[in-house]
Amino acid sequence: MANTNVNSLLLYCRSGFEKDLASEIQDKAAQLGVYGFAKITPDSGYVVFQCYQDGEGEQLAKQLIFSSLIFARQMFATMEVLNELDTNDRLSPIVSACAAFPLCGDVRVEYADTTEGRELSKFCRKISVPLRQKLRKMHKLTDKEQSNKPVLHVFFTATDSAFVGYSYSNNNSPLPLGILRLKMPSDAPSRSTLKLDEAFQTFIPKSEQAERLRGSTHAVDLGACPGGWTYQLVKRSMFVYAVDNGAMDKALMDSGLVTYCPEDGFKFKAKKPIYWLVCDMIEQPQKVARLMAQWVASKRCKEAMFNLKLPMKKRYESVQESLAIIDDEIKLQNAGQYALQVKHLYHNREEVTVHLRLI
Repeated sequence: MANTNVNSLLLYCRSGFEKDLASEIQDKAAQLGVYGFAKITPDSGYVVFQCYQDGEGEQLAKQLIFSSLIFARQMFATMEVLNELDTNDRLSPIVSACAAFPLCGDVRVEYADTTEGRELSKFCRKISVPLRQKLRKMHKLTDKEQSNKPVLHVFFTATDSAFVGYSYSNNNSPLPLGILRLKMPSDAPSRSTLKLDEAFQTFIPKSEQAERLRGSTHAVDLGACPGGWTYQLVKRSMFVYAVDNGAMDKALMDSGLVTYCPEDGFKFKAKKPIYWLVCDMIEQPQKVARLMAQWVASKRCKEAMFNLKLPMKKRYESVQESLAIIDDEIKLQNAGQYALQVKHLYHNREEVTVHLRLI
């Protein structure tokens, strides 16, 4: 039975992308027959989707596939925000708000990934231990962490204001703040290398990485200069055609794994069978989407990972237009079924990363 108190969904995002996430959640919820409105504060790093019917927040937490969301880093079902918490006893009202929640196997005390939000990080760590203790005493949290049970969330927007809710462990992000943090390799030629590293780790299951990212396969990097994405391929011992008119990093060229091709990425044709096609060209998203779909549909590569650079406004609509182009191209060539994943990754800026392959 649905928890009728839970009539909202809270979602994290990158600061500045609240309107895009709001458009997306409005669209995806409607597809599930759930209607409501998004409450946003510009640059806050989160969105609250208020459902019109009680209990529909939980319905979305169960039925809305988290991995299908583009701009969301995390999501959980919640109620109205708890405001003006007594600074002498914040825990009691938080625990009381959990009264009708299911028994949870973990609790996360978090904040928005903004300058203001990060100022709450020390406070959140400090309050986590006594909160866990009180939740266990009230039988709302298991004695030991259990990954197969729901996760209880407390999201502070200020030291006296918090959203309390829960998510399902098979339909959320397991990462703190929904962020995969990576260390910048000291020998990489540009920070863009982190985008492809995060994409591989996000879209390729760990159990399949050894096979699908194996060495000695051939790859193409369109718009390769200076080599941030080529670096990730070379690190995995792939042979790479680096396509760009700009100069490539000398260390990458000295690896013996890179063939430099000073050509237009939209005209390049590989002479050998290619497994991976990657692309981070600064071009119109629809133009890149069509090119990538043509490579995959014609089986000139097995898998493609690419970025779509987005306009400042209506980013979600721009992504949807690009995905429609991909679908049209694959249908045009009768290429069959395909798998598609899209995410606004932590290391992205004004872009989303797309993973495409035939199945």
